[in-house]
Amino acid sequence: MNVNRWIVATAAGLVAALGAFAITSLPALAHHASGPFYDSSKRVEMQGAVTRFVFKNPHATLYVDAADDKGQTIHWQIELGAPASLVRTGWTPDTLKAGVMIKVSGQPSRAEGTYGMCCARITKIDGSPIVSGGRVQEEVQPPR
Repeated sequence: MNVNRWIVATAAGLVAALGAFAITSLPALAHHASGPFYDSSKRVEMQGAVTRFVFKNPHATLYVDAADDKGQTIHWQIELGAPASLVRTGWTPDTLKAGVMIKVSGQPSRAEGTYGMCCARITKIDGSPIVSGGRVQEEVQPPR
């Protein structure tokens, strides 16, 4: 009888451990490609003032106000990489404070009437890197 209880307890423990592993792994398994949301065949550019920098998983997000051709303020939302990746390149939650002027170029959102961007190249207004020693040239993908 004690052996049966031990087997049941061990099996229950394994099921609980597997369940916990599955729950913590779901965000990684649910990651999406940017292709359905952003148009990689186009590139947009703008410059404006940072209004907010959200440095949290799964992607950091940068909010920037920029004027369009008619002088109207456009509220841009720029999807960046995971905070862990940004930290490895020198970024911190305090890298871009509200009011800082920046230049951004990237792939525009496919959603009609929205102002989103991903895969962005971000520099200071003068074209210099945001973080000391940062890279500003864009990577060119090899032809397929």
